[in-house]
Amino acid sequence: MRQQHKTYPGLDEDSYGGMTPTGNIVRDAQVFGLIPEDETCAGWSIAAIQELYDKVSDAWQPYGHLVSQLPEDLRARHKRIYDAALARAREQGWSPELYPD
Repeated sequence: MRQQHKTYPGLDEDSYGGMTPTGNIVRDAQVFGLIPEDETCAGWSIAAIQELYDKVSDAWQPYGHLVSQLPEDLRARHKRIYDAALARAREQGWSPELYPD
């Protein structure tokens, strides 16, 4: 029952600037224009995040879930959004080595 009321803290408050699976969903939703680029999803319920995940998954489908298959405009937006996210995360102490798997 408690799980039902859990909410996402938002990209700004998520671990290491959102370098989490949920953060990736939010950024991908921004890339595909499913949400505005300034939407952090703070306070969203698990159900709302799941619904967003489903939309993101559908958006990736035509491209085989590969950045290299995105059309140039989406690839450029992906690079801009993810480069900014990586820079913020590194400023907060994130490193890819934190996740050896």
